[in-house]
Amino acid sequence: MANALSIREDRTPRIDDAIKFCKDFFVGATAAIVAKTIVAPIERVKLILQLQAAQETIAISKRYKGMIDCFIRVPREQGFLSFWRGNLVNVARSCSQESFGFAFKDFFKIWCVDGVNSKDNYWRFLSGNIAAGGASGIATYSIIYPLDFIRTRLAIDMGREKSREFIGFFDCLRKVFKSDGIRGLYYGFWPSLQYIFLYRGAYYGLFDSAKVLISKKENSQI
Repeated sequence: MANALSIREDRTPRIDDAIKFCKDFFVGATAAIVAKTIVAPIERVKLILQLQAAQETIAISKRYKGMIDCFIRVPREQGFLSFWRGNLVNVARSCSQESFGFAFKDFFKIWCVDGVNSKDNYWRFLSGNIAAGGASGIATYSIIYPLDFIRTRLAIDMGREKSREFIGFFDCLRKVFKSDGIRGLYYGFWPSLQYIFLYRGAYYGLFDSAKVLISKKENSQI
């Protein structure tokens, strides 16, 4: 009887942690969906202005002169809803990035900082957290990069309906894969890894290390 109660008590924190994780993930995903959908028009205008010079479908005389010109002409030439072209893929990418990022970070922390005492060897703890954060960024980006690539291709796909190069996500995926294979979905991948390693290493690694340092200072003041 006592053993059964102890097992039940051991499982309760795990269940609570799982419920909390699901709630946090749901709230985070909902926030990401709302935020990405709101800023989608700005994101698409940014991509168009950045990449229009490389687009053969946009004549030099018809290139957008700036942000205001792009905001005025895009709904007139492509329809108002074209501001959200590629947004669904971007939302899926963002949600996947956060969920995979935290999962991989915990996995790599076992290898990089497990057994390291942050009090006795803080710099080893800090470098391990940065390495774990960078490695989680690389692992995550290796999975979601095709979504990022397709999102960009859809966002700079100009025109209306039949004049567009891609009908949607699956059409873009099929055409890119047919013409260039799996390699085509990873164009620009290697330069991106350098950025993502540094960014995620700082984002996760410095955050976790600073959190421990601040917690120590607060405890010492009590």
